[in-house]
Amino acid sequence: MAEGGGCCERPDAETQKSELGALLRTTLQRGAQWYLIDSRWFKQWKKYVGFDSWDMYSVGEHNLFPGPIDNSGLFSDPESQTLKEHLIDELDYVLVPAEAWNKLLNWYGCVEGQQPIVRKVVEHGLFVKHCKVEVYLLELKLCENSDPTNVLSCHFSKSDTIATIEKEMRKLFNIPADRETRLWNKYMSNTYEQLSKLDNTVQDAGLYQGQVLVIEPQNEDGTWPRQTLQSKSSTAPSRNFTTSPTSSASPYSSVSASPISNGDSTNTSGMHSSGVSRGGSGFSASYNCQESPSTHVQPGLCGLGNLGNTCFMNSALQCLSNTAPLTDYFLKDEYEAEINRDNPLGMKGEIAEAYAELIKQMWSGRDAHVAPRTFKTQVGRFAPQFSGYQQQDSQELLAFLLDGLHEDLNRVKKKPYLELKDANGRPDAVVAKEAWENHRLRNDSVIVDTFHGLFKSTLVCPECAKVSVTFDPFCYLTLPLPLKKDRVMEIFLVPADPRCRPTQYRVIVPLMGAVSDLCEALSRLSGIAAENMVVTDVYNHRFHKIFQMDEGLNHIMPRDDIFVYEVCSTSTDGSECVTLPVYFRERKSRPSSTSTGAVLYGQPLLVSVPKYKLTLESLYQAVCERISRYIKQPLPDESGSSPLELGSCNGSRGSCEGEDEEEMEHQEEGREQLSETEDSGEDELGSDHGETTQKKLKGRPCPKRLFTFCLVNSYGTADLNSLAADGKLLKLNSRSTLAIDWDSETRSRYYDEQESETYEKHVSMLQPQKKKKTAVALRDCIELFTTMETLGEHDPWYAAPTSGQGHPD
Repeated sequence: MAEGGGCCERPDAETQKSELGALLRTTLQRGAQWYLIDSRWFKQWKKYVGFDSWDMYSVGEHNLFPGPIDNSGLFSDPESQTLKEHLIDELDYVLVPAEAWNKLLNWYGCVEGQQPIVRKVVEHGLFVKHCKVEVYLLELKLCENSDPTNVLSCHFSKSDTIATIEKEMRKLFNIPADRETRLWNKYMSNTYEQLSKLDNTVQDAGLYQGQVLVIEPQNEDGTWPRQTLQSKSSTAPSRNFTTSPTSSASPYSSVSASPISNGDSTNTSGMHSSGVSRGGSGFSASYNCQESPSTHVQPGLCGLGNLGNTCFMNSALQCLSNTAPLTDYFLKDEYEAEINRDNPLGMKGEIAEAYAELIKQMWSGRDAHVAPRTFKTQVGRFAPQFSGYQQQDSQELLAFLLDGLHEDLNRVKKKPYLELKDANGRPDAVVAKEAWENHRLRNDSVIVDTFHGLFKSTLVCPECAKVSVTFDPFCYLTLPLPLKKDRVMEIFLVPADPRCRPTQYRVIVPLMGAVSDLCEALSRLSGIAAENMVVTDVYNHRFHKIFQMDEGLNHIMPRDDIFVYEVCSTSTDGSECVTLPVYFRERKSRPSSTSTGAVLYGQPLLVSVPKYKLTLESLYQAVCERISRYIKQPLPDESGSSPLELGSCNGSRGSCEGEDEEEMEHQEEGREQLSETEDSGEDELGSDHGETTQKKLKGRPCPKRLFTFCLVNSYGTADLNSLAADGKLLKLNSRSTLAIDWDSETRSRYYDEQESETYEKHVSMLQPQKKKKTAVALRDCIELFTTMETLGEHDPWYAAPTSGQGHPD
């Protein structure tokens, strides 16, 4: 697709907005294809068409034209186009259905060489169905039983079946289709599990990121290599294997296996005859083996294996495992008599049973570490938000688990209806006892015994002075943290003096401050007036955002690259200046095409030029002066090259180093003669491709310019217009964006890449940052939580029996 647009005529902004708006409301359907688009490009498109009603001020402006769809910001490797890790929906990318993608592609095209990022919608959960786009495919490590060191990585969807994986492994390891195989899941160094249900999906089988799968081809005599391993190890030392509780109600089962060596699993018949859970997860037997009983570990001192971004779950489980009353309750099997399978708010006792099995493993004294994958699968069945392998919130998991265990183990079979009473001046002890008894009438479990308590809330009406005291049950406290008042930011200052390198500063600003506070803090360190600063967010060699002074610093993320430019609002003679964003681009020839493509590089600039002399010639000289620090001078003996015209590159007097005024006038005269003798079609300053003219003027070659100008969109990906070299004033303003286009040879010869990226460090960066590691005291958090506050206008409280509503403390 060509840069700058698609192959179809683009409708007007209102039509684009209405057509895409309807498609973006499409609901997720299992198996449907959705596409990822870099959120920066998508926000630019929304701004261009006025998609949001509150952002209609610049609809259709050429500068906002988004250009071809550009997803380069999502790739960790531009060549392989591998997605960066931990991208966040809506923040880093947006998801659009296939029809919406096709429309955008037809209207705008896609940056050449980029492949669409298409993903399928998969369904999570067994009872509560939950569809979501599978942005990250699962990476599995594949190897053959005979050579476990030869590990290959492949990506699969969670909706792919085990049969699909087996078919791929046969291809990878050259196993004939008529040869019997078995597939093993190796999820710890000493734990194997046979994946016998080939129609199960990757999700059903509970496979996770980085999972190792082993394919075992059958021997020619009909035996299996792993059986041979078992028979050879009959004299090996005895091992212990974990076994499940022998509860008929448990949906899980494990097997005890014969002694083996190297921790390999065996006993094929046993594994086929057991291990399929009642919940349909399709697991075969799963067990761990350790050394002989002499190597027993301390019960409870058991690590939990990371199944792929499951630290959030493991930390919560370790906390609960070390809650003595709860763990004793499960180890003594007291839960079995209290499972409430008929509770409509519960999970049929399955969460309680899965948790019990895990706790027994952790406290068996046989395992130094276990993989809680069966437990995680059960959690994912009832809470689909935890079914994937993305980072989640530990507190949310803990809240779900405590609530699930409570409802699974609630001793109350039928909850009575209760009418709450007001305190009416009764003593707190009486009101609290009544509230607790009422709570226990509907909620009675080991979770209530161990974790529940009562809040005391006191409301005072400011109008009638009525005091209302209530006691409300709670399971956990969500406490506020004392907020810091300041924030440390690291930014780069680009001075107006072209001879000075950018300098990195570390400044302290108010946490909830504005961009103006950042400029004031930087002004105190640099001595540059704050009103002469422009704060920008630079991303991928372009200005992602140019901030206004009144914008909040909370819009600036820690990972943003913030550059502050010193600019001039007026020139030395007092005339008004216009400040223009300028991008560096290299024009590259495409092997398969006669046209050229432009690639952004380097650090963008803000260049100020007096309005009354905003001609192409003045603009060229201003840019040359701005970049003079990293322009290499040509060698005197370079042959076959035209003289380089640098304008005012090496001084403010408007001439190149070593030239006098007479020589400058001579060059100007030659330039005028060139303009008169060339064809009117393409002047070198306005040429799209920066062709060099080799005509001789008065016996000397025409000076060659470093670059040509092009008016582009703010993204730098679409050419809007070339600039006329007619000596007239250019119709540009601060919303215009320019690109200076270099050909590859000129960039290689004259552009000093190393110097352009060099910067200085201010003393604020060299000083070790004071890390205030003052611990946050729990008492401080509780005091902040219990601080009396006045409710807002949107939180009125009815102060019965008096009439009216108040805003109580």
